[in-house]
Amino acid sequence: MQTYTSLIQIQENIKAKKVSCLELVNYYLNRIEQHKNLNAFLEVYKDEALKAAEQLDQKIAQGKAGKLAGMVIGIKDNICYKNHKCSAGSKILEGFTSLYSATVVERLLNEDAIIIGRLNCDEFGMGSSNENSAYGPVLNPLDTTRVSGGSSGGSVAAVCADLCLAALGTDTGGSIRQPSSFCGTVGLKPSYGRVSRWGAIAYASSFDQIGPITKSVEDIAIMMEVMAGKDGFDSTASSKPVPNYSQELGMNKKIKLAYIKECLESKGLDSEIQKQMYAFIENLKKEGHIVEPVSFDLLNFLIPTYYVLTTAEASSNLSRYDGVHYGYRSPNAIDLESTYKRSRTEGFGKEVKRRIMLGTFVLSAGYYDAYYAKAQKVRNLIRIKTNEILSQYDFILTPTTPTTAFKLGEKTTDPLTMYLEDIFTVQAPLAGLPAISLPLGKHSNGLPFGFQLMGSMLQEDTLLNFSHYITRKENLFC
Repeated sequence: MQTYTSLIQIQENIKAKKVSCLELVNYYLNRIEQHKNLNAFLEVYKDEALKAAEQLDQKIAQGKAGKLAGMVIGIKDNICYKNHKCSAGSKILEGFTSLYSATVVERLLNEDAIIIGRLNCDEFGMGSSNENSAYGPVLNPLDTTRVSGGSSGGSVAAVCADLCLAALGTDTGGSIRQPSSFCGTVGLKPSYGRVSRWGAIAYASSFDQIGPITKSVEDIAIMMEVMAGKDGFDSTASSKPVPNYSQELGMNKKIKLAYIKECLESKGLDSEIQKQMYAFIENLKKEGHIVEPVSFDLLNFLIPTYYVLTTAEASSNLSRYDGVHYGYRSPNAIDLESTYKRSRTEGFGKEVKRRIMLGTFVLSAGYYDAYYAKAQKVRNLIRIKTNEILSQYDFILTPTTPTTAFKLGEKTTDPLTMYLEDIFTVQAPLAGLPAISLPLGKHSNGLPFGFQLMGSMLQEDTLLNFSHYITRKENLFC
């Protein structure tokens, strides 16, 4: 069977009777079995997916299929699916079965997407390499000695390795875009509130967003069309109408872009990524677009602000996993205090415990004003400064990641080095803005890397339109 890169291709072949949904699902099931070594899937819904495919073939024959008919997707292990296990990559939720489905899952199923399984991730979404999962690391399909990126590493690896057409991930500080850069996929973090968070296990509630990972901008658009919109279960979900993203793709005007010069001058940026970024900028100018450097003097404050705030929110959100209310309970506990201590000590992994302790510290009475309150003020400055730039430009252009995928185990002993992997991706969630990683670069080491576009609040339509344009203009990138 051919390798499909978009839903349009699949639906055209279904219409021409060159392939059926049942054949598609069997193809992906075989691919998953062949690539078990990647550790992308924690659970495969084989029988369920095959049954859904049979039923969908009948609906297609009757002309009653939804707009996602033929799309086989995987979902990140921190997104709930009724009567299915969901562990957030953590031992503390091992064996937990969800009582309801996330809003995004229900909406995708209503349009006849087929869910083929749940995908590995860093524990509670905390990580940049997918080495923090209780179920082992996810390997990069392009080089299995390297990380897939995190925390949505399983989702990105599955799409990259053609184990499913598309996947759902979550992005708190770059967890969709960073692994997309490492594996050469398209990954979108929507505006905060554009997609309901109902049913996503919380890490940092003022940052978390569910988003799609695909091989094409067209598939991002149609998934967003289905997923986005008002939700009575999530008060933070925007009530603004959802555009027909997939029907409006296309661009016939010149764009004005800003690139942050401090990002391209950063000492940590790989020289080849820097060179190709400058070449891309020049090519955009040749096409008639305006691309200008801007200064963002808060760049060095992005990572500290992000980690102070997200660890504080994680400390609060994860307090519910105490051996009493939810999840794992230590068999070695002898009283209430030891139940709390032992359950959390044994149930959480090292990185999650580190972030809980950091968050508890910055929220403590003696340090609240010095850290948490100050970080909130800096976040507001970051939001204001970013929106000032976007009031003058259509998009902000940066690299997605400072390097290509690094070796497994290379950065696990140095948390600060690992945290710096998010240096270009945390700005968008700090400001609540949409950002997309596009697989436009290729390194001499053979690995891909992404370029990131950040747009204005709830302007996913213009972001997708321009992304669709540049991914089709091969003369723009190296």
